[in-house]
Amino acid sequence: MSEPVFRLARPGEGPAITAFINSHFDMRLPLLNRPELYHYYYESRGDAPQFAVAEQDGRYLSAAGFIFASDAPYPDVWVSIWVAAKGRNGVGLELMSALPELLGARVVACNNIRANTCVLYQFLGWTAERMGHYYRLGRLENFTLAAPAVPVRLPAARNLRLEKVPDTLVLDSLGMPDTPHTPRKDLWYLRRRYFAYPHLTYDVWAAMEHGRLLAYVVTRTVTATDTGCVPVVRLVDFIGPDEVLPRLGGALDDLLRETGAEYMDCYNAGIPSELWQAAGFCERREGDGTIIPNYLTPPLRNNTEYYYFTSDPEQFVLFKADGDQDRANLPCE
Repeated sequence: MSEPVFRLARPGEGPAITAFINSHFDMRLPLLNRPELYHYYYESRGDAPQFAVAEQDGRYLSAAGFIFASDAPYPDVWVSIWVAAKGRNGVGLELMSALPELLGARVVACNNIRANTCVLYQFLGWTAERMGHYYRLGRLENFTLAAPAVPVRLPAARNLRLEKVPDTLVLDSLGMPDTPHTPRKDLWYLRRRYFAYPHLTYDVWAAMEHGRLLAYVVTRTVTATDTGCVPVVRLVDFIGPDEVLPRLGGALDDLLRETGAEYMDCYNAGIPSELWQAAGFCERREGDGTIIPNYLTPPLRNNTEYYYFTSDPEQFVLFKADGDQDRANLPCE
């Protein structure tokens, strides 16, 4: 018996890998089995599907799907799916360890791992932790979805405005802001993720100062029709230097007020909680008695904890829309 081989998928290999994952994963995934989502996530560039496999004697032992953060020759990636055949979890972990070299990626990360798998990634020397959850309440006396233990509205500086980016032509004219953060995103990614994403609609906002782009903020409004009661605004991405975020507190509060939303929330790792507080956002901590629902269509009035891993925590940030998260709740087929 030969040693396992770790490699990237070849053109035309997608159906066989999909069949392997369907056979060994504990559920059928819409990302794999809905054609429009499979094409969006795993056929975004080039002829080969976006998978790496561990193979031995012509049989798959493990597979991992990944999503590019940019159109660069060696982009950072988010792992989307990872599965191993029964009894071959060790080989699956070896495949994960091999991914940075296989892809030439500086950063390999994953959004929404299972809490009990954090130790596996820590074994590789990677960072695996809970994501922070931040929120700002609307100017309401009573709350339908949220249940804050102590209703607090922190002061928010009214220092910068947000201008809506209406289309990709304007996006391209603005370019990308300076940011130290990884995974490194580009205009190709922003066009695909926020202007051409199937099933959901996003609002992209530019923070400008003296005609210079400082940052992008991306939000998604869940309407009262969607929730059956009140609107909610999700802040799903921020691209720019950390120090810009506190200066946007008043502008974000304006978005909250204009939509009539009960609250705005954001899942994030990498930006210090003090900066979120300076922007007017409270932090929901596990066990603090506050409920800020995550699932809204239909609403589930409880908290959701997200966990993540990254191969390199230096300047790493993660938001809810990164990887394969923040997607519509769709049937598998």
